[in-house]
Amino acid sequence: MAKSKYEYVKCFEAEEEVMYPNIIVVQIEGRDFGSFSEKHGFEKPNDENALNLMNACAIKVLENFSDVIFAYGFSDEYSFILNKETTFYQRRASKIQSIIVSFFSSTYVAKWKEFFSQKELSVPPSFHSRVISCASMEVLQAYLLWRQTECHISNQYNTCLWKLVFSGKSEKEAKEILKGTQKQEQNELLFQKFGINYKDLPQIFRQGSCAIKIKVDDIVKYRENGSPVKRPRKKAVIVHSENIATKRFWNNYSCLTEELGSLAEGINKIKPQYLRSFLFESRLMLSTWIVVRIDGCHFHRFCEDNGFQKPNDEQALKLMNSCAASLLEMFKDIIFAYGVSDEYSFVLKKDTLLYQRRSSEIVSAVVSLFSSMYVMKWKEFFPEKEFKEPPYFDGRSVCYPSSKILRDYLAWRQVDCHINNQYNTCFWLLVKSGKSRTEAQSSLKGTQTQEKNELLAQFGIDYNGLPIIFRMGSSVFLDRDEATGNDRVVVEHCSIIETSFWKEHPRILDEGESLPTILRPHSNKMLRLS
Repeated sequence: MAKSKYEYVKCFEAEEEVMYPNIIVVQIEGRDFGSFSEKHGFEKPNDENALNLMNACAIKVLENFSDVIFAYGFSDEYSFILNKETTFYQRRASKIQSIIVSFFSSTYVAKWKEFFSQKELSVPPSFHSRVISCASMEVLQAYLLWRQTECHISNQYNTCLWKLVFSGKSEKEAKEILKGTQKQEQNELLFQKFGINYKDLPQIFRQGSCAIKIKVDDIVKYRENGSPVKRPRKKAVIVHSENIATKRFWNNYSCLTEELGSLAEGINKIKPQYLRSFLFESRLMLSTWIVVRIDGCHFHRFCEDNGFQKPNDEQALKLMNSCAASLLEMFKDIIFAYGVSDEYSFVLKKDTLLYQRRSSEIVSAVVSLFSSMYVMKWKEFFPEKEFKEPPYFDGRSVCYPSSKILRDYLAWRQVDCHINNQYNTCFWLLVKSGKSRTEAQSSLKGTQTQEKNELLAQFGIDYNGLPIIFRMGSSVFLDRDEATGNDRVVVEHCSIIETSFWKEHPRILDEGESLPTILRPHSNKMLRLS
């Protein structure tokens, strides 16, 4: 297909590859899950249905992504470990972490009713994700020990806290009573005051949960004499163990030793600060425009499975727009979004300090929330359809140093919208007229805009007469409501290549002061980037 003069903006994109032989761990953690739990009435200190929902999502991740071979989770977090030899998305950190958190988020919404049949999901769940690059099996072993120890410490504390609250103490009083207490003292409090032996609490609370693949024999058919024909396959299951960071546990599951390696006999306690040094993290450059672009994964198959109209399904595009509009309402730092087909680009204001400009947190929050919203809003746009498999997206962040380059980026995406839409319109007309897909591709090979327009005219179609949402894509931004004087999110279909759009809406790319608060001279406000 033709290239545009704006494609130079691709040189600002950078890929962060997790170098081999480092072991890739993707940790996801609930975003503002304290508030989410309150709004949905989760039981304190643990809601078993909520934990089982998390486990079901983890199982789905293992089933969907063959490179993920083990996962450990508790509360609102899960860590997914990829096999040591993985080339999953060329080991690109942003791709891997965004895909897993997106799939987990959409699955969480899709499976909600299985575990909370009497509760409506009132707000979308979302998660942060990050990559931990474990340099050796010893580091992975220490990481797993750290997370399971954290499970025990937090669960024991929260069990004591909520027992005290349920007995009549305020949360403040309960926290004061527990201040400075150690494991033994908390055990004594639970037993003496509430008659609870901590070790008798359910394993899922005390030990967390492991999602792991085991080898099973599946019956695929029966012979004429009635005997079964079996084939081996890997099945993802949930198990609980008191200490997952031991050689004994590891050796019980051949897939772990085969695809990761062996653990040592024992491991000394390692400080979390040491493990955090393996966090694969970058902060985005100050005083640059941050764009988060998300793109549907395997959406050709998703469209086929769900019977989307070709070459464009207007309801599907409106669903994407609705999700984008929701993100602008939820993230005040997102000032503009542009979408076409199964992709969306979100522009953050130049001086944003959202998540201290940590790339992984920004990208994962955006892609996770978008994925959740997509599933939650599905029935608004497709009331008669049930999707077969949860949709998911990958995401990346890119920094652009000036407003001109940012506008060129957006122009590139809109030019791409036109090129792809014109080609796809021609392609599907040829297919529907009786040509095979290969013949249609051959017919369009090397054709330019004018030739495609002439082809469309043969079918009685004026390209410029097609719905503008197909030709121009969708722009989402805040605009002032003249009647009320308040800002509102609007969706428009117009040319953003022309300068007239930006002159008409000067507030969108208003750069304000050139430096964020943390670096402005004479400012009393200082933000510690920790």
